[in-house]
Amino acid sequence: MNSITQNYQIDNKVSTSIKSFFKKYRISAALRLSNAYKSKGIPVISIFEYLFSMIFTNRSMYMNMLMGTNQAGFKKDTVYRLLNSIHINWIRFTTWLSAQIINETITGLTSDKRVNVLIVDDSLFERSSSKKVELLAKVYDHAKKTYKYGFRLLTLGWSDGNTFLPVNGCLLSTENQKNRINEAITMDKRSAGYLRRNLAQTKATAVVLELIKAAKKAMIPASYVLFDTWFCSPSSLIAIKEMGYDIIAMAKKTSKMHYLYNGIMQPLTAIYKQNRKRRGRSRYLLSVEVSLEKDGKSIPARIVFVRNKNKRKDYLALITTDMNLNEDEIIRIYGKRWDIEVFFKVCKSYLKLSKECNSLSYDAMTAHTAIVFTRYMMLALENRRSSDLRTMGEIFYYIQDEMSDITLIQAFHLLMQVFLDTIADKLSLTSEQLDQLLNAFMAAIPKELKERLPKCA
Repeated sequence: MNSITQNYQIDNKVSTSIKSFFKKYRISAALRLSNAYKSKGIPVISIFEYLFSMIFTNRSMYMNMLMGTNQAGFKKDTVYRLLNSIHINWIRFTTWLSAQIINETITGLTSDKRVNVLIVDDSLFERSSSKKVELLAKVYDHAKKTYKYGFRLLTLGWSDGNTFLPVNGCLLSTENQKNRINEAITMDKRSAGYLRRNLAQTKATAVVLELIKAAKKAMIPASYVLFDTWFCSPSSLIAIKEMGYDIIAMAKKTSKMHYLYNGIMQPLTAIYKQNRKRRGRSRYLLSVEVSLEKDGKSIPARIVFVRNKNKRKDYLALITTDMNLNEDEIIRIYGKRWDIEVFFKVCKSYLKLSKECNSLSYDAMTAHTAIVFTRYMMLALENRRSSDLRTMGEIFYYIQDEMSDITLIQAFHLLMQVFLDTIADKLSLTSEQLDQLLNAFMAAIPKELKERLPKCA
């Protein structure tokens, strides 16, 4: 890693952080485990280090080549061969790496009583500048209410309420062939590239289950899976429950989805209307027990209706499969879902998620996404070290209180503010809230790293 300081013109403190991160969490071993290795020539870890560190040089590989300042020791074709490889399993890479960080570092900083969660969400990965991108599709942008060319970056993350880490993800094209601009190239059906292309053309709800299975196989500790309305269906809830996880999700207010309540299958709105609401300053209006029914399978669930203080006739509904949770805990734990919104904002604003890679290859875009995930993992660790005194030495582990989990008040405030920005059938934070959370995250990162990160438009 000394070559990074000399050749890539990164200052010593940033280079030391990168070197420590790569060594402690065995990035080289993670690459080998994911089938990223070479029998001769430039080691894969050297190429990966170069791509990982590019964000801190504020200069692209193309500009280095153009200006003759490239001193990496290999040419661009070497980099492209790694990015375009159909044999590397990038889902396995990020899943294994996040498991190492969680089990070796994060869990040692929190008590066994803290609730760890998996979070599922997606974000637009825009590629509007070229119509020749492999598996390019028309994707609906909920923020601007229009279709754009690109992918849906479906992401599974992990959080303990203070630190968020991306676990794995998939660039979703679409299962509807009419909305696909280009098809996948032909390749060996035994390769990882073929499998990820198939996954990209699979229904999102099925892909989520595959991502959760990978996290479970890596033994990432989590008790709940959190997501918003787009994934909340009885079949999905039952499938995740069978995998050993409880769910806390935002339920859909639609007449097409029914729950068994008082012996009758009825929609959420009907259940709400036939019950008396709580009065006063209670944080929720109503709590009922229902059953989820699908294909002969049935599991109990609790639905908590949360009041909207700004609009008396409006409400949100949270559903959980853990019948032992009280209503306040359901609201508090669900508040952790907003961590993934900050993750997407940081990746797009600072880590060049959709602007650094201009390749037409689906493999290259997947590899670039894994590199961006790895960058965020390092930043999240630096954030935690800067804000958690116990990471500075063993003595602080014994004399400092554990970093506070998200409080019920914070969770409830976030939940209430979501009403301010209801976008079609997808709920998200307001841009002001996202900016506040983003600023808080970036403020905790060491100054040397923060100054090296470019602010993207």
